[in-house]
Amino acid sequence: MSLRLGDKAPDFTAETTEGTIHFHEWLGNSWGILFSHPADFTPVCTTELGEVAKLKPEFDKRNTKVLALSVDDVESHRKWIPDIEETQNTRFNFPIIADQDRKVAELYDMIHPNASDKTTVRSVFIVGPEKKIKLILTYPASTGRNFEEILRVIDSLQLTADYSVATPANWQHGEDVIIAPSIKDEEIPEKFPKGHTKVKPYLRTTPQPNL
Repeated sequence: MSLRLGDKAPDFTAETTEGTIHFHEWLGNSWGILFSHPADFTPVCTTELGEVAKLKPEFDKRNTKVLALSVDDVESHRKWIPDIEETQNTRFNFPIIADQDRKVAELYDMIHPNASDKTTVRSVFIVGPEKKIKLILTYPASTGRNFEEILRVIDSLQLTADYSVATPANWQHGEDVIIAPSIKDEEIPEKFPKGHTKVKPYLRTTPQPNL
């Protein structure tokens, strides 16, 4: 199944290190991140899960739940968690899906046969509160993900969902944003009372409106 931006995120029921979850019900009104790992007891995955555990307070501040997946079973996950806590100096604090039958991995097209026909690639799906897919990232097994970048993307997605703006290259929370082309010049003062800069007729910037 090939998923695209704007598609409804497929629902599923799965066993995790924190019990059985029903994905849509588990998300509730939150944003969500579903991200996959090639296997337990692997070096890059250990660093990634440790980093997400450290950043969980930042995801919580953004009303975003995190959910990992590996094709190993719950018992394997639970044996692995102490290694993550020890080597990454953190406390593990979110669920890992046990996907031995690859049901969820296939539902989200996380297995790429030309890379590996047995394990998942490093997929990332950001899902909005309305259960639609907002972002898809795919990394090879050899490359660890930048979760600070994923936080940055969530900031952008949440901002642009509520205001008629876009975020420029390398944008960070607190910096100026771009006014959507659909907004006419005469509408700007009412919609963006902090003022704006007209760089070009099609490029107009304004201070971040939700600060």
